[in-house]
Amino acid sequence: MKRRQFFQNTTLGLTGSAFLLPFTGHSTPSLFKNNILSVKKKAQNIIFMVSDGMSEGTLTMGDLYMRRSGKGSNWLNLYREGKATRALMDMASASSMVTDSAAASSSWGGGHRVPNGKLNYGAKGEEYTPIWQKFKSAGKKVGCVTTVPITHATPAGFCVINKTRGEQPEIAEQYLALKFDVMMGGGSKYFVERQDKVDMYDTYRKNGYVVVESKHDMDELQHVNKPVLGVFDKNGLPYAIDRKQGDGQFDKVPTLAEMTSKAIDLMKKHPKGFCLQVESGKVDWAAHANDAPALIYDQVQFEDAVRVALDFAEKDGNTLVIITSDHGNSNPGLYYGENADKNFEKIFDVTMSNETILNKISKSTPISDLKDLIKTNQGFDISDEDAALIISKYEHLDETGVYNPYKLPFKTYGEIFSKHFSIAFGGVDHSADFTELTMFGPGSEHLKPLVKNTELHDFMLHVAEVECKG
Repeated sequence: MKRRQFFQNTTLGLTGSAFLLPFTGHSTPSLFKNNILSVKKKAQNIIFMVSDGMSEGTLTMGDLYMRRSGKGSNWLNLYREGKATRALMDMASASSMVTDSAAASSSWGGGHRVPNGKLNYGAKGEEYTPIWQKFKSAGKKVGCVTTVPITHATPAGFCVINKTRGEQPEIAEQYLALKFDVMMGGGSKYFVERQDKVDMYDTYRKNGYVVVESKHDMDELQHVNKPVLGVFDKNGLPYAIDRKQGDGQFDKVPTLAEMTSKAIDLMKKHPKGFCLQVESGKVDWAAHANDAPALIYDQVQFEDAVRVALDFAEKDGNTLVIITSDHGNSNPGLYYGENADKNFEKIFDVTMSNETILNKISKSTPISDLKDLIKTNQGFDISDEDAALIISKYEHLDETGVYNPYKLPFKTYGEIFSKHFSIAFGGVDHSADFTELTMFGPGSEHLKPLVKNTELHDFMLHVAEVECKG
């Protein structure tokens, strides 16, 4: 499909019949025929930013927090200042109106709706070439940075084809041959703590990669002409709020903004440009856990990365920044009440995530110790009854789960936390909400108010003037 044909025909939106499409695995080429629109200016670079699992309430609470710090959300400030275009996006997968991160990222990465759990792999075995492979073949530098394992669903959806998102050790192997220019995040257990005992770091180095495992080593990277793999924790990186403990245990782990800045620096001088995906993956994990402090602070961490991208794009003038989420999760929000404002502002004094609190408890923890732990690190007085309820949940913690492998009582603790902070959740899983989509830079003028997820694939190729193939 030719670039001009795409712009002539695309609405980057949904027609009435499109509501029949959630169970369709393919994009809709008929949307891209007949009208011709020209690109005013080519996007030399693309920075695609994803706050994974971000519901509107998460975006709102991040903004409320930042406005009380005097600056407001970098994302929403684009709207306040009239600097960006905005849309809503239908993120349904081929198998459900409620998507998971693998199918969501694949809709952008491969341009087709695939069943939940799969990476650019259709229900009938179709394989769709991921967009970062296309841009790499066109001569651009490409990369991903994330706060979860670099082998996780969202970065993988832009990079590889796999029958299941769960094959993270295999995805680590798939990345090797692709030689993408910058890949940074967590997930060392998929590289060096594998069941097959293979040391993938050694394999990567033998295949020409620079491998870094600390913020210091990342910072030292300058003018590298080799692909870079940076892995900074066993699984996901620490929640941003837990850095407030100030004990130095997270000094070796870079923030999302620091990884974003370094990735841009390593690729920005490439004559054919670069494409970078930036994901705040633990926003999703915090929402699953109903962990309000982790959620808000990781959303703010994403906002810091947005600032890095926008600062570069404003100076560069040739960079399209796309900011979005792949799906809602748990629909959190600040809820009405006489003390709602006062309760929300107590979040400034919290220095520990709910997850860290719950990992410090056992079934033998005295009620008095739990109360002291919570008062010291989260600033509220939990009742004896609520403390006893939490401890009672530790009698059996031997089940497994994707986001909560030890079955910690996240939901119960979240409900108790809500009573003191007026922040509540609607559930513990993904929702079918349309997601927020924002564009700044070359090509953004073509964004329409309502978008189907798969349309972003061809859109990115066309604004970068790369032909659609595969």
